[in-house]
Amino acid sequence: MWKLFSGVFLGWSLGANDSANVFGTGVVTGIVRYRTAILITSVFVLLGSIIEGPKCIKTISVISKMIPINAFFCTLSAAVTMTLLTYFSIPASTSQAIIGAVIGICPLSGPADFSMLYKIVSCWILTPVCGIIFGYLIYKLLGFILNKTTIGLTHRNLLYSIGILIAGAYGAYSLGANNVANVTGVYVGSGILSAELASIAGGLSIVLGVLTYSRKVMITIGKGIVALDPFSAFVTVLAEAMTLHIFTQIGVPVSSSQAIVGSVVGVGIVGNLRTVSPTMLIKIAAGWIMTPVSAGFLSWFLTKIIF
Repeated sequence: MWKLFSGVFLGWSLGANDSANVFGTGVVTGIVRYRTAILITSVFVLLGSIIEGPKCIKTISVISKMIPINAFFCTLSAAVTMTLLTYFSIPASTSQAIIGAVIGICPLSGPADFSMLYKIVSCWILTPVCGIIFGYLIYKLLGFILNKTTIGLTHRNLLYSIGILIAGAYGAYSLGANNVANVTGVYVGSGILSAELASIAGGLSIVLGVLTYSRKVMITIGKGIVALDPFSAFVTVLAEAMTLHIFTQIGVPVSSSQAIVGSVVGVGIVGNLRTVSPTMLIKIAAGWIMTPVSAGFLSWFLTKIIF
C-alpha cells in the first residue's frame, strides 16, 4: 500500500493548486472569507469525487495499464512537478502532469493507448475555448436579465455574494468529479484500487491539499490574473464549473486552470474589459508547457535509474 503515497502526494498538490480556480477571485475581493472558501471547496470536492469521479477514472485507467511500481513513479513524478509549480505560484494542469508522466514511462513499460490520448489532447485544446464561450454567453444572458430588473444595489450585491458561493460550490464539485482521475486513475489501471475506492482516496487527498496549502496560489489567482467586479467573478466561476462538468460527462479530465482563464477571457470580451494580466498569462502558458515535459522526463528518469 506504500505505493499509494505518491497518489496522496499528487492529490495534495492538486488541492493546493487548483482550489484557487474555484474561489480565488471571491477571496481576494473580500466577498468570501478564506476559511469559508476552503470549507465549501473541501466538502464539494469530496462529493464530486465520490459521485462522478469514476467517469474520468475509467479513461485514465485505460491508457495507464502498468505494473504497480510504475504507477507509483507516474504519480510521484506528477506530484513533484505540481508541487514545484505550486511553490512558484504557477497555476498548472494536473491532467497534463499525469499524462506527461504516463507518456514518459512508456518507453520503459510499454506503449499507452494513444487512440484515447488523442481524445484527451483534443479536450485539452477545447477546454479554454469552452471557457470563453460559456463566460461570454452567461455574462450576456444574466447581464440582460439583471438590467431588466429593478433590484437595488444592496440586494444586488447580496445576490452576487450568494451567487459566488453557489458557483464556487458547483466549481468545487466539478473539480472533484473531473480531476480525481488524475490522482488515482493509474492505480485503477494497475489493479491496485477499484474505481470507487480510487474516488474516495483521491477525493480525500485533494481535500488535504485544500485545507493545508491553498492560500498562496488562491491569492495569486485572484490578484494576478483578474480584476473583476462581483458579477464578473460569479460568471467566471460558473463558466469554469460548467466547462469541467461537461468534460466529466465525456469522461476526460481537463485543466481547471485553462477553464478559468478561458472564462475570464470570455467575460473580458463581452464586458470590454482588460481582465487578464499579460505577464500572468505568459507565466501560466509556460507552466502548461513545462508541466507535461517535466513530469514525463522525471517519470522516465526515476524508472530508468531504479530499474
